[in-house]
Parts: sequence; C-alpha cells; structure tokens
Amino acid sequence: MTHPFFAGSRHPRVFAHRGLVLPDTRSTVWENTAAAFASAHAAGAEYIETDCRVTADGDVVLFHDETLQRVAGDPRAVRSVRTRELADMFAGHGGLLTVADALDAFPDTRFNIDVKTAEASAPLGAVLAPHAHRVLVTSFSDRHRLHALRATMDAGAEIRPATSGGRSVIARLRALSAARLSPARALRDIDAVQIPESHRGIRLFTPALLRAARRSGAEVHVWTVNDPDEMTRLVAGGADGIVTDRADVAVRALS
Repeated sequence: MTHPFFAGSRHPRVFAHRGLVLPDTRSTVWENTAAAFASAHAAGAEYIETDCRVTADGDVVLFHDETLQRVAGDPRAVRSVRTRELADMFAGHGGLLTVADALDAFPDTRFNIDVKTAEASAPLGAVLAPHAHRVLVTSFSDRHRLHALRATMDAGAEIRPATSGGRSVIARLRALSAARLSPARALRDIDAVQIPESHRGIRLFTPALLRAARRSGAEVHVWTVNDPDEMTRLVAGGADGIVTDRADVAVRALS
C-alpha cells in the first residue's frame, strides 16, 4: 500500500535538497532555512529534503553539518550552541527553523528528514507524531532512523512515517539484488531507497536494484543531481525521484 507521503503528488518526485538557494542569493541565504524552503515551495517542489540536529537547549533544528564552520565560519558544534544564539546568527541569512517551525510554516509541503544524531531521535518523534502522513524519516544510521520511528509512534502518531533505509539496508539490498536473491527481508517496512548513482566507484543505481525495490513496493530516489539532462536520464532509467540543489530546474525538466 502506498504511504500517504507519496499519495496524490506528482511523479517523478522532486526533492529540494535543503531547500532552494538560487545562485544570486547565495551570499545571503543559507541552506535549510525558512527562505530556502520558501524558494523551493515557490518553484513548485512538493518535497523538501532536510536534516536535523539538537541544540544545547535540546531543540531539534534543521541543520546538516556537525559544526557551524562551513555555513557560518564558526567552529562550534551545533549541539553546544543555544537555540536563541543560533536564531540570531541565522536572522540575516534566511531564518533558523526547528522541525516544528517548518511543519507549521509549510503545511502543504512533505518533508524528507535525515536524522543526523542519536540524541535527535527521541525529541523528533514527539514533533513528527501529528504530521506522520507527510514525513519520511531517514538516516545513514539505521539505528537513529528506527529510534525516531519508534519515538514517533510512542508519541501517538496514527500511522508510521514513511522511511528509507540507511547504509546497512542499502548494502544488503545491493548484495541481494546482485546475487538475484529476494530482497524482501532487507526491504521490510521500507518505503524508499535513496542512493547516489554510484559510490566510491561502485554503481548503486542498477537494473537489479530497481527490480528488487519494485518487487517490494519501494520507490527509488537518486541524489544529488543538478543537471537537467542527468535528471531526465535517471528518470528514464527508472528513478522515481530526484534529490537536487536546483528544484527549480528539476520541476521544469521533469514536468
């Protein structure tokens, strides 16, 4: 059965990677901010891919890196900074969002949320519970992912959020599909497989993997693709969705 996260939306799916920061706004707008999400929404993206961590106050905020160095030139870890200080830092660069802020501010958007740390899993569940129908939970760590799913259900969610497998699930799926063995166990309770086309010289987006995912009813999404010709080639090859920094380009290319 198709999860509500996918029901009624356009196919192939466009996932705005950390929102949309247009080239002429990069000096002022940061990724994973309210402004970046508003740009993605305005471009027609129905899905936003984002990341979460906790602050020193325990708030679950949308931020990718462990530290603020790349984005803000500040070497401190996100977990060591108070939420108010982060908000002040982000004020001139698009606006800090907690997960709760994003879900409230963009009620028609579906969110693909990457759980970056174990400490984010439990508080995330309480925030996601009323919105489980429009959220997909993922993580490179299947332990973080499963903990967040359990926390969401424990918080009273009516349905489980959609989910995509982490590193261990993808590794098992790749091995099983290459050996022409059933992927049923690896894909149990998995709604999507989200992968790069290749990783360290090993091709992941293969016909065998696509067939395995199809047999189990899971979608396949490829990241991170910014060239429109590559987008159309991957969709023609069977991809159900594209994760991209250029949601505006993808919406036009895949309409």
